[in-house]
Amino acid sequence: MSEDSLLDHALVRLDEAAAHLSIDPDVIEKLKFARETTKARLMIRMDDGSRKSFLAWRCRYDDTRGPTKGGIRFHPESTADEVETLAFWMTFKCAVMNLPYGGGKGAVQVDPRKLSKAELERLSRAYIQAFARIIGPDRDIPAPDVYTNSMIMGWMSDEYAQIVGRAEPAVITGKPIALGGSLGRGDATARGGYYLVCHLAEDLGLSKTMRVAIQGFGNAGQHIASLLAADGHKIVAVSDSEGAVYSPAGLHVDLLLDAKAKGQSVTATAGQGGHDVISSERLVGVDCDLLVPAALENMIHERNAASVKAKLVLELANGPVTPEADKILAANGTVILPDILANAGGVTVSYFEWVQNKQGYYWTVEDIHSRLRTIMEREGRAIWDVSREKGTTVRTAAYVHALSRLAEAIEAHGTQSFFTS
Repeated sequence: MSEDSLLDHALVRLDEAAAHLSIDPDVIEKLKFARETTKARLMIRMDDGSRKSFLAWRCRYDDTRGPTKGGIRFHPESTADEVETLAFWMTFKCAVMNLPYGGGKGAVQVDPRKLSKAELERLSRAYIQAFARIIGPDRDIPAPDVYTNSMIMGWMSDEYAQIVGRAEPAVITGKPIALGGSLGRGDATARGGYYLVCHLAEDLGLSKTMRVAIQGFGNAGQHIASLLAADGHKIVAVSDSEGAVYSPAGLHVDLLLDAKAKGQSVTATAGQGGHDVISSERLVGVDCDLLVPAALENMIHERNAASVKAKLVLELANGPVTPEADKILAANGTVILPDILANAGGVTVSYFEWVQNKQGYYWTVEDIHSRLRTIMEREGRAIWDVSREKGTTVRTAAYVHALSRLAEAIEAHGTQSFFTS
């Protein structure tokens, strides 16, 4: 791995957690490497009759605790290193939530915004054709991620059914409701983070009317804004890939949601309701109580971490804070609710969908919300207690919590299976 490897950064968390536990070194060695990463080149016919190829990957990082689970992202800058790192995080995220899964991830190196709907469908089906032998309802279960959605999951589920010759709804989660998707999946990532913040609010000394800045205004960012605004909190700044808007008096969330629904940037609301355009870089340092990174990896780093004024960072994105930034924020007294806990609502409701597919019985949205709240509060409280007991950051406590479960499962398999299972 290169010096700047994203996985190298992620493995720092593993070493920090291992220092607080008595674990067989073989367990740590096993968790430092992906079990398998498969690369493919997807060739599709474009609408103009030409053919174009796209790099794609699927990683099954560790399946000690069950079939691997993780999303598929379509992004022009995706790499094998990114995919393996995301799968590593999924391994720990599933262990944090005590789900019977290991971690997986997939990606296609593509900008889906440049494809027609027909081209996007052909690419989605080509992905399943390439990786049909890798995935399976009891082996590896994909889901949506960056720039993928329920429509794409529906195409993928249909393609898998055609390949195996039978309906297998449990092979993919995040599907349309009509194809076996679960109620409550759309806002699950944000709702899980919302439940976590509400549960720990007193411990964190949070105000009943927080000022909130949200970096990234896709699915998770939009839903967390709506949930917090409904509770009376002020959303003072949001950003997307094209810019950011700010209002110390509070942005009008309905204007922001309307702009995104029309395919516009949040900056399209400038001049309405007191919304002012600011640079995306400035958003990290706006005066607020809660900062929600909900975009991509490494958005808060050693060059901008010192500007963070928020008392609390809720990581709805995966890996938005680098290890160097972690140290700066900790020194400044900022508490981070880490990604492997804070954004685990998505994979938890994906698990609910898989269970419903398996049993052929579907739950109400009230059931989904209640079950999600119970798990977020249970694991959030356990991790908070570990952080207080061991005097660590909440991130390290989350990794300690997950690593203890992973180590128990790995050791239960026996030493002969460490590198062959």
